Amino acid sequence: MKYDYCAVYIMTNNSRTLYVGVSGNLPKRVWQHKNKLADGFTKKYNIYKLVYYEQTTNIFSAIEREKQLKKWSRKKKIDLIEKNNPGWEDLGDSL
Repeated sequence: MKYDYCAVYIMTNNSRTLYVGVSGNLPKRVWQHKNKLADGFTKKYNIYKLVYYEQTTNIFSAIEREKQLKKWSRKKKIDLIEKNNPGWEDLGDSL
């Protein structure tokens, strides 16, 4: 499967539970989360709001970055979000 781009992303809910993921089609994946079509953690915890993402040129670098972010502390993830999106706006609305 060929990916033109991939994205690593962080989504949240009203209580700011964080979810880090990776996708080859970010708009579609965010739509799936918002519509509770992605079973598992995001559906269980009503993760619906895209607060951070970064694009990579291939799936391998995206997966590596996802692994890196998942190892970070909650505080470090929040600092990353707030540096780029201080108001925690839903970036999914502008994809």
